[in-house]
Amino acid sequence: MSEDGQVVLVVDFGAQYAQLIARRVREARVYSEIVPHTITAEEIRARRPAGLILSGGPKSVHVPGAPQLDPHIYDADVPLLGICYGAQLVAQQLGGEVSPTGKGEYGRTSLAVTNSSRILGDLPPTSNVWMSHFDSITAAPEGFAVTASTAEVPVAVLEDSGRAIYGVQFHPEVAHTERGQQVLERFLFDVCGCRPTWTMTNVIDSSMEAIRAQVGKERVICGLSGGVDSAVAAALVHRAVGDQLTCVFVDTGMMREGEAEQVTETFRGQFHVELVHVKAADRFIEALNDIDDPERKRKIIGETFIRVFEETASQFEDARFLVQGTLYPDIIESGTSDAAKIKSHHNVGGLPEDMNFELVEPLRNLFKDEVRTVGEELGLPEEIVWRQPFPGPGLAVRIIGTITRERLETLRAADAIVTEEIRRAGLYRELWQSFAILPATVHSVGVMGDERTYAHPIIIRAVTSDDAMTADWARLPYEVLERLSSRIINEVPGVNRVAFDITSKPPGTIEWE
Repeated sequence: MSEDGQVVLVVDFGAQYAQLIARRVREARVYSEIVPHTITAEEIRARRPAGLILSGGPKSVHVPGAPQLDPHIYDADVPLLGICYGAQLVAQQLGGEVSPTGKGEYGRTSLAVTNSSRILGDLPPTSNVWMSHFDSITAAPEGFAVTASTAEVPVAVLEDSGRAIYGVQFHPEVAHTERGQQVLERFLFDVCGCRPTWTMTNVIDSSMEAIRAQVGKERVICGLSGGVDSAVAAALVHRAVGDQLTCVFVDTGMMREGEAEQVTETFRGQFHVELVHVKAADRFIEALNDIDDPERKRKIIGETFIRVFEETASQFEDARFLVQGTLYPDIIESGTSDAAKIKSHHNVGGLPEDMNFELVEPLRNLFKDEVRTVGEELGLPEEIVWRQPFPGPGLAVRIIGTITRERLETLRAADAIVTEEIRRAGLYRELWQSFAILPATVHSVGVMGDERTYAHPIIIRAVTSDDAMTADWARLPYEVLERLSSRIINEVPGVNRVAFDITSKPPGTIEWE
């Protein structure tokens, strides 16, 4: 929660937009949390939120079993904003009409402001908003003013300023809605009376206090993976308790070029953290011998990681606490507010539940973009803070086929060229991910130096995304693709062809395995 205790609750009706709404609220420097639609009026009153936002949802308010809201919440004296399904639910539960008119709206739509509106503020008479609905509000409840409409929807915005209850049929949280953030901020600041006090500096200060209160003078260990989340969690805990922290870095041999060295240099050299670097590449490669099924690869890597981590952690008999880089989306997706157990979706496959540690999860209330900001505030290098997402099993699932040391080195070299050229082109932070894939089961004929070759292709994957739920293939400039192809073929032995994957998600996935 924010330092001054204010929180805006986002009530989740099953939409993919709930997390985005919560993030947009936080971008306005107001703390937000997502709660299930089953929350009761009593629970709302106990939380004393500054406001409620009802998210959109995939269902019609008319279908059997459609998610509802405790009707007593409308009398809880808490400002409320319904978005899309949330707006329709407000209209239906308070006596208005919601009808399947047969004229739904999807995508960009022109919104016309028809009356003075507190929630819309100084929006221009017409603006483009993003719609995604089939049912429409056809009559507002008694006491509500209709302040905007579209060509197909007579009630696009409804508001009862006396009760501070508002509804918008469009999605102000998406980037396609013009001045959508302004609408949300009108609700947060003008209606709810929030103050923009939730900052990453305050988050760091309050997190350090909580860490110190939890661990006291006890020893703490952290399993470093080399990724953003574990690195930021470790840096934050070290800022709080200093020499009480020991980091265990299990080097699987499946990391990208230079990452292992960067992790050790950052935490030993820059932060002076006690770091145990376990070089276990031989053990992992041996365990993966002759394994080509991707699910078996993941399971073997996860189990081997657990064994190596357990063996190393057992050396610290006095350690009572284990740092884990759990993020807020992990908590949301678990479907429970109780995350006080080892996650089964740990970076590389799940630490055993019988490990005798109490968890320290300093990032459990943060989204990924917020974690990166915290990392910058803590002084972590840009190369770590803005590192692109990387699968827990690492390069093992970017080699299609069995894993050998030679294949790992081939892929690592090609992947390093991809990263170098994408950075050189100034595209690294614009892309969600950009990497190389080695289909080791495939050979192609080529000609190099007037001689026939029969070697591997390398496939380049580059995508844009906000959350990895969907992704679009990146339109890399031709000159970048040309440099990538030329360098990989000339500099990486055993490669004679480069291909570029132009599949979006869906129908494909970002990773190949």
